[in-house]
Amino acid sequence: MSKIVITTTFNPSPIFTNVRSYTTNISITNSVADIYFPNPSNLKTDNYSFPVTLLLQGANVDKSDYSNYASKVARYGFVVVVPNNARALPSLGRGFFPQTEQINAVLAQMRTENSNSNSPVAGIVNTQKLGLLGHSFGGGVGLSAIADVCLPRFCSEPTSLPTEVVAAAFYATALVRTSDPNVLPVEYIPINNSRISVALLKGTLDGIIPPFLTDATYDNIQNPPKTLISLTGANHYGITNTSNPPGAFPDSNTPTILQDVVIETLARWSGLFLRASILNDQDAFNYVYFTGDATDPNVTVISEPQ
Repeated sequence: MSKIVITTTFNPSPIFTNVRSYTTNISITNSVADIYFPNPSNLKTDNYSFPVTLLLQGANVDKSDYSNYASKVARYGFVVVVPNNARALPSLGRGFFPQTEQINAVLAQMRTENSNSNSPVAGIVNTQKLGLLGHSFGGGVGLSAIADVCLPRFCSEPTSLPTEVVAAAFYATALVRTSDPNVLPVEYIPINNSRISVALLKGTLDGIIPPFLTDATYDNIQNPPKTLISLTGANHYGITNTSNPPGAFPDSNTPTILQDVVIETLARWSGLFLRASILNDQDAFNYVYFTGDATDPNVTVISEPQ
């Protein structure tokens, strides 16, 4: 067995300083998406190839509310796609509710964007590897796709997860069979993630998805590498630009940590987790699984690296 060398002087800051964004249409789902990507000065003259990451939104949270988080994750070397998926659900009416079908649709769209000379990301997208990000309802969608379980609220029909998906990081989420996770007891769903590394992130003051639901979901992830990252003082909307975005289901808990700090922390751990899982970045892997929590006063980490 090879020895793991743990770097203690690793700089966890983003790789890139500048990020651009544009808006496009996801043809298969006929939905609008914002796309964030690194924008170094030599973008078109060097040989860049950035993996795609799909961010599945929380219920009734507009894509624009993720702009700060998505742009920071993109700085770690990813093309981050944030769609608005509008549809109707029983008892909830029409709103923004992601679904598993988006995963294949976004991957297909990014192949098109990469080959379209008029696209801002033409020639710089790596569509061979796909990461998933998600918030709340969107995290449930991602976890159900990984578990290969078609729950009615998350998918319209069974959909095969593309083999390109190799990593997933979800905030403020859980995977249970009931449509209301606050009605106890709940049935947790086993998540056979096999080839997919999974990170769950939670705020300790989440008033919508209680942290114990995320903990139990983590326990049901069957295969390492996996990690559970807790942010002290963050509520359900630590990932969004404001702690209670307009139109979303409100969290009555007030965060005790600045929103900008939570967003930076979530983006850093998400970005490094994706680098470790998708790009085989050993320094990022060591930070996520061994050294990072000792240097970050806002988080506690439980993990199984192998």
